[in-house]
Amino acid sequence: MSSKVIRKISIGSDYKNDAMHYAVGQQVYGGHTISHILCDEEKDAYNIFIKKDGEVLPWKKFNSQMAISVEYDLEY
Repeated sequence: MSSKVIRKISIGSDYKNDAMHYAVGQQVYGGHTISHILCDEEKDAYNIFIKKDGEVLPWKKFNSQMAISVEYDLEY
């Protein structure tokens, strides 16, 4: 796993008009909240996890063959 904390990931080649944006803390899928976004360097993929009622679940996975923009958390 990457040592940098990902705050937001955008999927799609047209960032401003057609990309899907996912950010930590965002409400999604029936009251769930995005809890964290991780880079799986071994599989060259990004995984999004959601949380509800204390339970964390894998939600989405994107491979690096897609147009991806990553925004890191700059708080240290």
